[in-house]
Amino acid sequence: MSMAKARKALKKLADPVKAKHALRFFKTGKGDYGEGDKFIGATMPMLRKLAKEFTRLDIHSLEILLHSKIHEERMLALLILMQQFNFAKKDNDKLQQEFIFNYYLSQTHYINNWDLVDVSCRDIVGGFLLDKNKKQKDILINLSKSDHLWEKRISIVCTWQFIREHKFDYTLRISKILIKDEHDLIHKAVGWMLREVGKKDIQTLMIFLQQHYRKMPRTMLRYAIEKLDKDVRQDILKGHL
Repeated sequence: MSMAKARKALKKLADPVKAKHALRFFKTGKGDYGEGDKFIGATMPMLRKLAKEFTRLDIHSLEILLHSKIHEERMLALLILMQQFNFAKKDNDKLQQEFIFNYYLSQTHYINNWDLVDVSCRDIVGGFLLDKNKKQKDILINLSKSDHLWEKRISIVCTWQFIREHKFDYTLRISKILIKDEHDLIHKAVGWMLREVGKKDIQTLMIFLQQHYRKMPRTMLRYAIEKLDKDVRQDILKGHL
């Protein structure tokens, strides 16, 4: 296995039509969150399949891919890194898990679009921190206060792993911190995770909403209440809760 072979295999998946669509979908125009990102048009199912073929790529090769200007190369690197983390978890290799976790957080400058964050952070960051103590988990609080858009999104989206285990504290704490954030991608991410909390424990979500819904950006609120009964959603949006 080599990075050159991985790049060659990825190049064969290129689709100019899909690439052109991706440029618009991922907001790559001047001043947009994905400004300057480049696409070749490979789809996620293709990339997931390719990642399984190159799962043994070494960290140096992965870093070259992760630092690429091509979006799909960065995604491929993250998918492989995620697989390597999950293999380490299955084997109870704690040193390898910690290495991948720390490496991932050292590379957030290159994990620089919402799909790259959402696909990878739940397993690598959320999966690593799930059974850790408060001191270790508090790194998420630091990330949520970062000036870096994608670190803030990582901080909330990775708590999906905690929510699965009915552990809501960090989702709620980080949501409170990010309520005042100005970016739409943070509003959507927070609302999404609050919605996931509601799927597990509707009472916890309702208590949070009663305390904070008047301060929540509209997009965040709409995402959070999406699965509630229609009448309840309408009351909340009208300011009656």
